[in-house]
Amino acid sequence: MTAQSTRFIVRWIARIWSVLSILFILAFAIGEAGGGPRPSQQEWIGLVFFPIGVCAGLALAWWRERLGGLLSIGCLLAFYIWNLLRSGHAPRGPWFFLVAAPGLLFLIAGILPQSRSGAPVTHPG
Repeated sequence: MTAQSTRFIVRWIARIWSVLSILFILAFAIGEAGGGPRPSQQEWIGLVFFPIGVCAGLALAWWRERLGGLLSIGCLLAFYIWNLLRSGHAPRGPWFFLVAAPGLLFLIAGILPQSRSGAPVTHPG
């Protein structure tokens, strides 16, 4: 397998996974929209990092893989740090990372070599 076909595969796994991640987050947002307490100011800080910043990075990565990947992974790290400072421990379980993982794949796809012509690879081979 060439680096170009690897890039193509990683890019499309990241794209499909990012759509699933965003839909997963939207399902929670829609489910909570009707009721329940409003987030406090401190909780809004965490929400800016996750899910808002992570989802914005995943969406941006469809056009700018490196930048979007960096934004989503950076927001995930900021969310973990914010949570650690706020509660004394990092979020437990793999769930936050799994939702943001396409950002890492986008970053990898953005780093892998492009085709010889300099244009992004759009098909394997």
